Amino acid sequence: MINKPNVKIGIVAVSRDCFPESLSVNRRKALVEAYSKKYDAADIYECPVCIVESEIHMVQALEDIKKAGCNALCVYLGNFGPEIAETLLAKHFDGPVMFCAAAEETSKNGGLIQGRGDAYCGMLNASYNLKLRNVKAYIPEYPVGTAEQCADMINEFVPIAKAVYALNHLKIISFGPRPLNFLACNAPIKQLYNLGVEIEENSELDLFEAFNKHAGDSRIPGVVADMEKELGAGNKKPEILEKLAQYELTLLDWVEAHKGYREFVAIAGKCWPAFQTQFGFVPCYVNSRLTKMGIPVSCEVDIYGALSEFIGTVVSDDAVTLLDINNTVPQDIYDEDIKGKHGKYTLKDTFMGFHCGNTASSKLSFCEMKYQMIMARSLPVEVTNGTLEGDIVPGDITFFRLQSTADAKLRAYIAQGEVLPVATRSFGAIGIFAIPEMGRFYRHVLIEGNYPHHGAVAFGHFGKQLYEVFKYIGVDVSEIGYNQPAGVRYPTENPFA
Repeated sequence: MINKPNVKIGIVAVSRDCFPESLSVNRRKALVEAYSKKYDAADIYECPVCIVESEIHMVQALEDIKKAGCNALCVYLGNFGPEIAETLLAKHFDGPVMFCAAAEETSKNGGLIQGRGDAYCGMLNASYNLKLRNVKAYIPEYPVGTAEQCADMINEFVPIAKAVYALNHLKIISFGPRPLNFLACNAPIKQLYNLGVEIEENSELDLFEAFNKHAGDSRIPGVVADMEKELGAGNKKPEILEKLAQYELTLLDWVEAHKGYREFVAIAGKCWPAFQTQFGFVPCYVNSRLTKMGIPVSCEVDIYGALSEFIGTVVSDDAVTLLDINNTVPQDIYDEDIKGKHGKYTLKDTFMGFHCGNTASSKLSFCEMKYQMIMARSLPVEVTNGTLEGDIVPGDITFFRLQSTADAKLRAYIAQGEVLPVATRSFGAIGIFAIPEMGRFYRHVLIEGNYPHHGAVAFGHFGKQLYEVFKYIGVDVSEIGYNQPAGVRYPTENPFA
């Protein structure tokens, strides 16, 4: 299944009736031309029906972009703009919306006499009216520009629009209650509904029944062959592949049968304590494969972890992973392999991100099918087979999470950093992470904000896009934590420390 949306952004130009309409017409044409030259023209649609000056025009424009299949909207102020009609346009459009405005150009459209559009002023009125109507919209950092600059703004809106649209068409499917002592991954579902996300909570007994019904499925050999190809020399547990393939097909069939009217799905899966003894394996490798397919699967029934992974998948257009913010880097490894070799990171800037074996093979430097060492300390090894282990690929990352607090308030954090090209000397799907000022971020955002130990990881720097997504969906900016640079104090940081 295709589990990520494409967006088609309708560009609707607006005009205040006491300004020349030609300004908005010509500037819209120039914007569309600039976008088509630099980016994928399939991302946008130029609404030709009218320049919106009135409420009637607003209705006509809405009907046109809906007919054209647009699922996102750019309201373009070619001049000052009609603050009522343009904000009603945003209000009645069913999808993510952005606003941007035209800068003045003396060489075109009559200069600063007949050709002055005052969109710089009009953006202020637009923002005021959006607030009056409680309408959400993305407004770029500096929303006024030339055709080329506004084209860049629209392109920056694309991943944000994808994420906002996707959340309104997402169902999270969960299996089983969280394991004992996993209170930190609490999941008040009220905020899911506020975000437009559906949730289907199932018993792991339901999943076990469905798994057993897939015994002998004719598709199993094909999935096993694909697993063997993916694992290559890392196929150290061939005896477990048939069961893993049976489980993979169970999940994929469940998704198709239960997604209902929703377009997209994420899964919050159960993996212990009874899972291993009843199913006879651990599901980590299957989780990695579905995540690689674009269907994020979180561990330990972490519903907001699955939600975070899904947002990261859409924004980055790539596989993500979910890791424990797990353990410190030993002093000797830091001294030998990091200090003075990888920027100015201190020991406290580094940590190890780990999970049992849920990271996609494409995001591991090497991989092997193994058993879950922690579980095998108290269980027979043969029921803990199924982890995909290896060091995570070095490179830029974004560590982030969207969470509902126990009293159902949305909160989020974002921190950009990197996975260092340093051997972990450990087990599981694991990497040595470096984030500037991580020690202070750990104390004054993660601990002070009462976040659980799971964090989503996107492979690349996507902080700018994620920040805008979180703002758009209603996270108060004061509740979006990030790693403050040195010298900038956190509100909870002791000034005398």
